[in-house]
Amino acid sequence: MSFNTFGQLFRVTTWGESHGPAIGAVVDGCPPGIELSEADIQPYLDKRRPGQSRFTTQRQEPDQVRILSGIYEGKTTGTPISLMIENTDQRSKDYANITARYRPGHADVAYDMKYGHRDPRGGGRSSARETAMRVAAGAIARKVLGPDVVIRGAMVAMGAHKIDRTRWDWGQVDENPFFCPDALTATEWEAELDAIRKAGSSIGAVLEVVVEGVKPGLGAPLYSKLDADIAAALMSINAVKAVEIGDGFDAAALRGEENADEMRMKEGKVEFLSNHAGGILGGIATGQPIIARFAVKPTSSILIPKRSISADGEEVEVMTKGRHDPCVGIRAVPVGEAMLACVLTDHLLRHRGQTGR
Repeated sequence: MSFNTFGQLFRVTTWGESHGPAIGAVVDGCPPGIELSEADIQPYLDKRRPGQSRFTTQRQEPDQVRILSGIYEGKTTGTPISLMIENTDQRSKDYANITARYRPGHADVAYDMKYGHRDPRGGGRSSARETAMRVAAGAIARKVLGPDVVIRGAMVAMGAHKIDRTRWDWGQVDENPFFCPDALTATEWEAELDAIRKAGSSIGAVLEVVVEGVKPGLGAPLYSKLDADIAAALMSINAVKAVEIGDGFDAAALRGEENADEMRMKEGKVEFLSNHAGGILGGIATGQPIIARFAVKPTSSILIPKRSISADGEEVEVMTKGRHDPCVGIRAVPVGEAMLACVLTDHLLRHRGQTGR
């Protein structure tokens, strides 16, 4: 097994490399009769697309998606949906000097340890270029979930600098290059990231995804908990090193009476008085907003020389040239949204199959 597929009933398989002719995905398990076109997918890809500001890689990829199968007369047929994006701006020569050298922080050495062979051009399969297809699959998942499920992501910290949550404004997320809900902090981040970029370095980030309108009951006890699958999906994104649901690590500092989400009845329905659990209890959605955060490490491709070794065991210094994101976390926001959409769609189909509703 090569493990290029995730999901059980809503299954996504991605293929392709950073500097190959194209990247693609096959989405299997999408219900029939759903209106779907390339225009439904493209806006989400445009959010992730490189080269949109000085704070992301200047690789110019239009990321125009093509639907190759699974659609007839504008609707899904229930058969596999094949998607493809052509790579148009590869500069493989940028990687000539590291063909036989391992970049610190990258998957180069791990790939060689596993396969005994690797594609050094932009990291090949380990490149974040692959995540474009996750975003495309996530757009299809959103169509299955329907308009009542709203999935939104934001950057809430860059390096050690966090947003001021009292200034949170979803309307600001599309108004700055950081997907930041705090306009003032976004301005401060611009100056900081400019300095980091000019120094040839990079920095990490924390992203938050909030999902509203989720049907209560999604998820399963123990071995297919909704939060466990969300954590696995987010951890599968390139450069992600930590995931938390709800209060996450901060919950460890609370007392029991502080952490418990108290309940009352309102108009015949359960009303929670807080949401420390992040919308999931016992692995099952409660109907509250699902809140997930994930931490992205600093981009490993930097212009500052670092000690490493060659494939022959020689001690060397490696400086990565080329076009790279000084904060790869910026473009991870739409990827995180897409992974939540895919997981929730998979669980929705499983829930229907088990309960009939």
